Amino acid sequence: MSVVLLESEDVAWFRDSLIGARGAASRLAARIGLSEHRAGEVALAVSEAASNLAKHAVAGAIVLRIVRTPQIAGIEFLALDHGPGMADVAASMRDGRSTTGTLGIGLGMVARLADTFDLHSAAGQGTVMLARFWPRGATSRLRGTPGEPSESVVAGVTRPISGAMPRGNGPPACGDGWAARRDDTGTEAPGPAPGDPTADARVRALAPAIPWSAPASASTALGTGAAVTVMLCDGLGHGPLAETASRAAIRAFHTGGNRSPEETVQTIHRALAGTRGVAVAVARIEPDRARVLFCGVGDTAAAIVTPTTKTSLPSQPGIAGHRMRTPRTTTHPLPTGSALVMHSDGLTQRWNPESLHGVLRHSPTVIAGHLLRGAGKHHDDASILVAKGPW
Repeated sequence: MSVVLLESEDVAWFRDSLIGARGAASRLAARIGLSEHRAGEVALAVSEAASNLAKHAVAGAIVLRIVRTPQIAGIEFLALDHGPGMADVAASMRDGRSTTGTLGIGLGMVARLADTFDLHSAAGQGTVMLARFWPRGATSRLRGTPGEPSESVVAGVTRPISGAMPRGNGPPACGDGWAARRDDTGTEAPGPAPGDPTADARVRALAPAIPWSAPASASTALGTGAAVTVMLCDGLGHGPLAETASRAAIRAFHTGGNRSPEETVQTIHRALAGTRGVAVAVARIEPDRARVLFCGVGDTAAAIVTPTTKTSLPSQPGIAGHRMRTPRTTTHPLPTGSALVMHSDGLTQRWNPESLHGVLRHSPTVIAGHLLRGAGKHHDDASILVAKGPW
């Protein structure tokens, strides 16, 4: 089974009105060339999710987007709500289970149609549901072992400020963004300082991302010594000019080569001259060394999270593209079973491990959706990135 880093585009949020989600799903499916039958399945699943939100949810929303690997494109949606949640998720998934007098086949049908399905719910807390759809027959290209669908070790979600106006037929501008890349060992990132407890960490190979329902695999798809580097940015202010700065930061991140976090921040800083600038955070995850290298500038937040701990990673003042101090990379232990969470100031930092309610057992996309739902602010653009693998 291979490790996948998914990119996303054409992000569309449906909050106040869910009616348009089905039509938008059909249009996105046609844009990427899904068959008429597969496009119909996507639209049906989105319609079922929207119907469930309308019947049961408090402040329900659907985020719909195209996802891509270098070889293939698919459709993904994330359904979020604040309640009432499900006391028994397994029972709610069974056909015939309904609390509203309907046939009760919605959730089970969505799970059967989707190539990737993940759901986290707690009574009185709300529900986060992920469904991802690839072209029929394409999932074999994303699998190394039959029956084990690949899941990205990194997922991000962006949301424009509440009330932002669409741009023509496109979604509203969002000044936040994120990106991820797989780095090789050709350029050695800075090591830990003398005496750093991670210096003698046991070497552990980066296994592929393991689906939440699958057993761990001994595969080392990225190879010993490989790393994943991630970036989250927040354009100053919001609207089209903030989005322009964020997109420039993403381009610089992808074209800057295999560099340390501080060098990547410097590359972004130079590329953003003449823009509004961004707050930016860059982290290099090195599972073999059980460590995270981190560099942040401006008002972003980052933390390494376990079911019982939250270790915040420090950012320095400044704005990439304008004025900032010489950036500095810091080194932090990567505990077994932990996740790296980075987000913009569109989310409050007042969340803690206790608020995750077992969600760390789920996919990075569902973790991101859970935190955005609970900690997101509607008066600003918001973005969150989660990196979680079997390290």
